[in-house]
Amino acid sequence: MSQHRQSNVRTVPRRPPAPTVEVMRDFGGPPPSAPRRRPSLLVPLVVGAGLAVALGVYGRTHTPTGIAVNVAGFSSPLTVKVWLGTGAAFFAVIQLLSALAMWGRLGGFSPPWAGPAHRWSGRVAFLLTVPVAVHCLYALGFADYDTRTLLHSLLGCFFFGAFATKMLTLPKRGLAGWVLPVIGGVVFVALIGVFLTSSVWYFTTFGIQF
Repeated sequence: MSQHRQSNVRTVPRRPPAPTVEVMRDFGGPPPSAPRRRPSLLVPLVVGAGLAVALGVYGRTHTPTGIAVNVAGFSSPLTVKVWLGTGAAFFAVIQLLSALAMWGRLGGFSPPWAGPAHRWSGRVAFLLTVPVAVHCLYALGFADYDTRTLLHSLLGCFFFGAFATKMLTLPKRGLAGWVLPVIGGVVFVALIGVFLTSSVWYFTTFGIQF
């Protein structure tokens, strides 16, 4: 009887253990690369702002001498200043057009000489502004007689600060695509503002003189 009962008991077979998968790690390989951080613009911005403020403070605290060097062929140092400013604005426009050509913004017109033209026009434009700045700061100082002279003084200081920021930003790699065009555009607008408040004003007030 007991044997009959034991024969009716079913035993459930045990399931075999699930196979374990061992993940092999390559400890000898390089670690996963972390996302690259974009270079900071803090130093170029601080240096540019500091230069602009320093020029403004010097022009404000320095006693204007009224003495400037004249150039043969011009009637006065002031005409030298306005013509140098005109030349700087001209080469700034060349630099803008060459930049647009480099970026393909002129309807496909992108000659191979656009790059050298862009660099050299910018260099010439800046070199022409240096004697103008020396004349303004040393002979005239930071002028604020009216709205035009105040804007001219502010834009002049701002231009050199923005230019310093641009020069310190150029060597940086990995910048966002909009950084250099924006900074370059700010430099261009500042220089054209200086040109409008000096050379254009002079020509429209006193006529074209040499």
